[in-house]
Amino acid sequence: MSYLANKVIWITGASSGIGEALTYQLATIKGVKLILSSRRKNELERVKNSCPLPIQANVQILPLDLAQPATLPLNVEAAIQFFGHVDILVNNGGISQRSLAKETHLEVDRQLMEVDYFGTLALTKLLLPHFLKRKCGHYVTVSSVMGLVGTPYRSGYAAAKHALHGFFDSLRAELWRDSKSIYVTMICPGWVRTHITLNALVGDGSKLNKMDKTTQHGLHPEVCARKMIAAIQKKKEEVYIGGTKEVFAVYLKRFLPRWFSKAVRKMTVR
Repeated sequence: MSYLANKVIWITGASSGIGEALTYQLATIKGVKLILSSRRKNELERVKNSCPLPIQANVQILPLDLAQPATLPLNVEAAIQFFGHVDILVNNGGISQRSLAKETHLEVDRQLMEVDYFGTLALTKLLLPHFLKRKCGHYVTVSSVMGLVGTPYRSGYAAAKHALHGFFDSLRAELWRDSKSIYVTMICPGWVRTHITLNALVGDGSKLNKMDKTTQHGLHPEVCARKMIAAIQKKKEEVYIGGTKEVFAVYLKRFLPRWFSKAVRKMTVR
């Protein structure tokens, strides 16, 4: 039987892109129950209504804002109450950046950290007592190749994603002492063809409002979602999803950091 069969899966950032594609593919797995979260309730309703009709009764909508930590405890309580428990939390919600460090206001760096790091951290910690009580659970956190390497125009975004790796690597080591059945999977996509660049923040905090070439020619969200599901099924600790260049960059940085440092200066990242 599939590891994901009959699981209750909570997905943040479910209203578009990777989260939306993941929702549709999980909806085909026997007995799966889904909780869909993002800020946009109307878009969540659209995604729910786009799922196969038989599973729609097992899809719940839970709007939330990762930038509003005071509201998140009530969100976690509501998520647990929908189906009595949560088996898997997919931390997928977040925002990106397209600006040079020297042009980026500190408030923008703080906003990136608040959403991409602290919002994810808050949900994770708030759900942790539930996982520990049940002695099982699975955190699936969508980081990025930028969580392992840094490139121009991504300083604040890369910093937030790097922070996620530090936290979840530590959490994984700690949870091993409490339960062998609480897992942590880090998903590191490269460029995926979503609207992330349209909503990416520029130096003054406004939105970019255009698609960059690397994202436009990136991996299709459905392909990314399939690879994510395969990684979750195998309970992998970390997986890199993307084209040859993105994945190669991870290994180049790891084994030949000086070469990577020279190569990244000329890398096309927008």
